[in-house]
Amino acid sequence: MAYPEKVLTEDEEVVRHLHPHWTTVFWPVVLLLVIVGATSFGAALVPAGDQQALWRLVVSGAAAALALVLVVVPLLRWRTTHYVITTHRLLFRTGVLARHGRDIGLSRMTDVSYRQSLWDRLVNSGTLTIETAGDGGPTVFSAIPDSDEVQQLLAQLVEEDADRRAGEPVAPLDGWGRPWGGGATRQYL
Repeated sequence: MAYPEKVLTEDEEVVRHLHPHWTTVFWPVVLLLVIVGATSFGAALVPAGDQQALWRLVVSGAAAALALVLVVVPLLRWRTTHYVITTHRLLFRTGVLARHGRDIGLSRMTDVSYRQSLWDRLVNSGTLTIETAGDGGPTVFSAIPDSDEVQQLLAQLVEEDADRRAGEPVAPLDGWGRPWGGGATRQYL
């Protein structure tokens, strides 16, 4: 799904569009399977009789409410969290009903670093820390997929943005932050 063009300036292009790493939705999916299994088991345990249908409905309703809170809400949060890297800035948007976000201009970034635990390295995830000029502290984004590549991409884009602002010609990047060459079609993730 492409990021809405209405938030981009005229000469701005999306270089990479990310959601939090898939590990953030792993446990909600596991909980969904547990809830479905427990609901089936609970409904089967309801004794036969006049009230059987009512009690099965109660068990199913409780399971649906539990699934809404423990599964649907985290999945919606994951789906509505966007990290968008453009040729001019990093956009962060999150929220299901109420939304909030932050835009960090590439020209304001003074340091971009990443951190990965052993688990993060195994699943190719990590934490991205961005320090900006004039801010009260670093901005930290966790569960970033390909955090090491995103850090390298942002560092390259910051350099290119400085060159662009200085008026020097800049070679375009491919979707992975490498110089784009030849007549190949530009691809974005």
